[in-house]
Amino acid sequence: MTIRLEQPKDYREVENLTREAFWNVYRPGCTEHYVLNQYRTNPDFIPELDFVMEEDDKIIGHVMFSKAEIVLDSPHSQGGDGGGSFPSWTFGPISIHPDYKRKGYGLKLLKYALEKGREMGIGMLQMEGNIEFYRHAGFDLASKMNIHYHAEPRDAEVPYFLAQELIPGYWGNREGTYCPPKGYFVADEHPEAFEAYEATFPQKKKLRLPGQLGYEE
Repeated sequence: MTIRLEQPKDYREVENLTREAFWNVYRPGCTEHYVLNQYRTNPDFIPELDFVMEEDDKIIGHVMFSKAEIVLDSPHSQGGDGGGSFPSWTFGPISIHPDYKRKGYGLKLLKYALEKGREMGIGMLQMEGNIEFYRHAGFDLASKMNIHYHAEPRDAEVPYFLAQELIPGYWGNREGTYCPPKGYFVADEHPEAFEAYEATFPQKKKLRLPGQLGYEE
Protein backbone atom coordinates (compact mmCIF):
# COMPACT_ATOMS: atom_id res chain seq x y z
CA MET A 1 0.00 0.00 0.00
CA THR A 2 1.37 3.41 -0.99
CA ILE A 3 0.09 6.97 -0.57
CA ARG A 4 1.18 9.74 -2.96
CA LEU A 5 0.01 13.06 -4.35
CA GLU A 6 -2.66 12.93 -7.03
CA GLN A 7 -1.44 13.70 -10.55
CA PRO A 8 -3.41 15.04 -13.53
CA LYS A 9 -3.31 11.62 -15.18
CA ASP A 10 -5.23 10.26 -12.18
CA TYR A 11 -8.14 12.69 -12.36
CA ARG A 12 -10.70 10.60 -14.24
CA GLU A 13 -9.82 7.42 -12.37
CA VAL A 14 -10.15 9.20 -9.03
CA GLU A 15 -13.47 10.79 -9.98
CA ASN A 16 -14.81 7.39 -10.97
CA LEU A 17 -13.54 5.95 -7.69
CA THR A 18 -15.31 8.74 -5.80
CA ARG A 19 -18.51 8.06 -7.71
CA GLU A 20 -18.34 4.36 -6.87
CA ALA A 21 -17.58 5.08 -3.20
CA PHE A 22 -20.52 7.46 -2.67
CA TRP A 23 -23.16 6.08 -5.03
CA ASN A 24 -26.53 5.85 -3.21
CA VAL A 25 -24.87 6.49 0.17
CA TYR A 26 -26.26 9.91 1.14
CA ARG A 27 -28.77 10.37 -1.68
CA PRO A 28 -29.90 8.48 -4.77
CA GLY A 29 -26.80 8.61 -6.95
CA CYS A 30 -24.17 11.08 -5.71
CA THR A 31 -22.51 14.42 -6.50
CA GLU A 32 -19.15 14.06 -4.71
CA HIS A 33 -17.27 13.23 -7.91
CA TYR A 34 -18.44 16.48 -9.50
CA VAL A 35 -17.44 18.46 -6.41
CA LEU A 36 -13.95 16.99 -6.77
CA ASN A 37 -13.87 17.70 -10.52
CA GLN A 38 -14.71 21.36 -9.96
CA TYR A 39 -12.62 21.84 -6.83
CA ARG A 40 -9.25 21.32 -8.51
CA THR A 41 -9.51 24.84 -9.99
CA ASN A 42 -11.00 26.37 -6.83
CA PRO A 43 -8.66 28.80 -5.02
CA ASP A 44 -9.55 27.09 -1.73
CA PHE A 45 -8.23 23.73 -2.98
CA ILE A 46 -4.94 22.62 -1.39
CA PRO A 47 -2.96 20.59 -3.97
CA GLU A 48 -0.29 19.71 -1.40
CA LEU A 49 -2.96 17.72 0.47
CA ASP A 50 -4.53 15.93 -2.49
CA PHE A 51 -3.61 12.28 -1.94
CA VAL A 52 -4.34 8.94 -3.57
CA MET A 53 -3.83 5.52 -2.03
CA GLU A 54 -2.69 2.62 -4.20
CA GLU A 55 -2.79 -1.13 -3.67
CA ASP A 56 -1.32 -3.47 -6.31
CA ASP A 57 -0.86 -0.50 -8.68
CA LYS A 58 -4.58 0.34 -8.44
CA ILE A 59 -5.95 3.57 -6.95
CA ILE A 60 -8.26 2.50 -4.13
CA GLY A 61 -8.53 5.70 -2.08
CA HIS A 62 -8.44 9.49 -2.30
CA VAL A 63 -8.75 12.51 -0.02
CA MET A 64 -8.64 16.26 -0.67
CA PHE A 65 -8.45 19.29 1.63
CA SER A 66 -9.85 22.81 1.36
CA LYS A 67 -9.44 26.15 3.04
CA ALA A 68 -12.41 27.23 5.15
CA GLU A 69 -13.25 29.79 7.81
CA ILE A 70 -15.22 30.30 10.99
CA VAL A 71 -17.26 33.47 11.56
CA LEU A 72 -16.29 34.60 15.04
CA ASP A 73 -18.79 35.79 17.57
CA SER A 74 -18.42 39.42 18.50
CA PRO A 75 -17.04 39.66 22.04
CA HIS A 76 -19.83 42.15 22.76
CA SER A 77 -22.67 40.20 21.19
CA GLN A 78 -24.59 37.36 22.82
CA GLY A 79 -26.52 36.82 19.62
CA GLY A 80 -23.49 35.89 17.57
CA ASP A 81 -23.63 38.81 15.15
CA GLY A 82 -20.06 38.11 14.10
CA GLY A 83 -16.66 39.50 14.98
CA GLY A 84 -14.63 38.77 11.87
CA SER A 85 -13.47 35.44 10.46
CA PHE A 86 -10.90 32.92 11.62
CA PRO A 87 -8.93 30.71 9.19
CA SER A 88 -9.66 27.02 9.30
CA TRP A 89 -9.69 24.02 6.97
CA THR A 90 -11.79 21.03 6.04
CA PHE A 91 -11.40 17.86 4.02
CA GLY A 92 -13.45 15.54 1.87
CA PRO A 93 -14.67 13.83 0.04
CA ILE A 94 -12.53 10.95 1.32
CA SER A 95 -13.16 7.93 -0.87
CA ILE A 96 -12.30 4.26 -0.52
CA HIS A 97 -13.24 1.79 -3.26
CA PRO A 98 -16.18 -0.38 -2.11
CA ASP A 99 -14.04 -3.54 -2.38
CA TYR A 100 -11.62 -2.12 0.21
CA LYS A 101 -13.99 -0.55 2.73
CA ARG A 102 -14.01 -1.63 6.39
CA LYS A 103 -10.45 -2.89 6.18
CA GLY A 104 -8.68 0.09 7.76
CA TYR A 105 -7.57 1.77 4.54
CA GLY A 106 -9.61 4.93 5.09
CA LEU A 107 -8.17 5.52 8.53
CA LYS A 108 -4.61 4.99 7.29
CA LEU A 109 -5.14 7.45 4.45
CA LEU A 110 -6.71 10.06 6.73
CA LYS A 111 -4.05 9.82 9.44
CA TYR A 112 -1.33 10.20 6.81
CA ALA A 113 -3.01 13.29 5.36
CA LEU A 114 -3.61 14.83 8.80
CA GLU A 115 0.06 14.50 9.68
CA LYS A 116 1.06 16.17 6.41
CA GLY A 117 -1.41 18.96 7.15
CA ARG A 118 0.05 19.45 10.61
CA GLU A 119 3.54 19.69 9.08
CA MET A 120 2.22 22.42 6.76
CA GLY A 121 0.93 24.46 9.69
CA ILE A 122 -2.77 23.67 9.34
CA GLY A 123 -4.16 24.46 12.77
CA MET A 124 -7.63 22.92 12.86
CA LEU A 125 -10.25 21.12 10.84
CA GLN A 126 -14.02 20.89 10.80
CA MET A 127 -16.02 18.34 8.85
CA GLU A 128 -19.30 16.46 8.70
CA GLY A 129 -19.15 12.73 9.35
CA ASN A 130 -19.71 9.75 11.61
CA ILE A 131 -18.03 10.29 14.95
CA GLU A 132 -17.75 6.53 15.52
CA PHE A 133 -15.26 6.42 12.64
CA TYR A 134 -13.60 9.81 12.87
CA ARG A 135 -12.94 9.70 16.62
CA HIS A 136 -10.22 7.16 15.76
CA ALA A 137 -8.43 9.96 13.87
CA GLY A 138 -8.71 12.42 16.77
CA PHE A 139 -12.01 14.18 15.98
CA ASP A 140 -14.69 15.09 18.51
CA LEU A 141 -17.95 17.05 18.54
CA ALA A 142 -17.27 20.60 17.36
CA SER A 143 -19.73 21.91 19.95
CA LYS A 144 -17.23 20.98 22.65
CA MET A 145 -14.92 23.61 21.12
CA ASN A 146 -17.71 26.23 20.93
CA ILE A 147 -17.92 25.92 17.15
CA HIS A 148 -21.49 26.05 15.90
CA TYR A 149 -22.87 24.59 12.68
CA HIS A 150 -24.58 27.11 10.42
CA ALA A 151 -27.64 24.94 9.74
CA GLU A 152 -28.41 23.97 13.35
CA PRO A 153 -29.45 25.86 16.51
CA ARG A 154 -26.48 27.46 18.24
CA ASP A 155 -26.99 25.47 21.43
CA ALA A 156 -27.30 22.13 19.62
CA GLU A 157 -24.81 19.32 20.10
CA VAL A 158 -24.70 18.35 16.42
CA PRO A 159 -23.67 14.67 16.30
CA TYR A 160 -22.32 14.78 12.74
CA PHE A 161 -20.37 18.07 12.98
CA LEU A 162 -16.82 17.32 14.13
CA ALA A 163 -13.61 19.23 14.74
CA GLN A 164 -9.99 18.73 15.69
CA GLU A 165 -7.06 20.98 16.54
CA LEU A 166 -3.98 19.77 14.70
CA ILE A 167 -1.89 22.39 16.46
CA PRO A 168 -2.74 22.49 20.19
CA GLY A 169 -4.02 25.90 21.29
CA TYR A 170 -4.69 27.13 17.75
CA TRP A 171 -8.40 27.81 18.41
CA GLY A 172 -7.98 29.03 21.95
CA ASN A 173 -11.12 30.16 23.78
CA ARG A 174 -12.88 31.56 20.74
CA GLU A 175 -16.46 30.91 19.69
CA GLY A 176 -17.91 31.02 16.21
CA THR A 177 -20.01 29.50 13.44
CA TYR A 178 -18.80 27.30 10.60
CA CYS A 179 -20.29 26.98 7.13
CA PRO A 180 -18.89 24.52 4.57
CA PRO A 181 -17.01 26.19 1.68
CA LYS A 182 -19.25 27.20 -1.23
CA GLY A 183 -17.39 24.82 -3.53
CA TYR A 184 -19.07 21.89 -1.82
CA PHE A 185 -22.47 22.99 -3.18
CA VAL A 186 -21.48 23.28 -6.84
CA ALA A 187 -23.74 20.46 -8.05
CA ASP A 188 -26.80 22.02 -6.41
CA GLU A 189 -25.97 25.47 -7.74
CA HIS A 190 -25.34 24.28 -11.32
CA PRO A 191 -27.61 21.26 -11.85
CA GLU A 192 -27.48 21.35 -15.64
CA ALA A 193 -23.68 21.35 -15.69
CA PHE A 194 -23.66 18.50 -13.20
CA GLU A 195 -26.09 16.43 -15.27
CA ALA A 196 -23.96 16.97 -18.38
CA TYR A 197 -20.89 15.82 -16.46
CA GLU A 198 -22.69 12.83 -14.95
CA ALA A 199 -23.74 11.74 -18.45
CA THR A 200 -20.08 11.08 -19.32
CA PHE A 201 -20.02 8.12 -16.89
CA PRO A 202 -21.59 4.67 -17.32
CA GLN A 203 -25.19 4.61 -16.16
CA LYS A 204 -25.88 3.37 -12.63
CA LYS A 205 -29.22 2.88 -10.94
CA LYS A 206 -30.21 5.50 -8.37
CA LEU A 207 -31.91 4.08 -5.29
CA ARG A 208 -33.70 5.62 -2.30
CA LEU A 209 -32.28 3.70 0.67
CA PRO A 210 -32.47 3.81 4.49
CA GLY A 211 -29.76 6.00 5.95
CA GLN A 212 -29.88 8.58 3.17
CA LEU A 213 -30.61 12.21 3.96
CA GLY A 214 -34.35 12.81 4.09
CA TYR A 215 -35.22 9.13 3.78
CA GLU A 216 -38.79 8.25 4.71
CA GLU A 217 -40.57 4.89 4.60
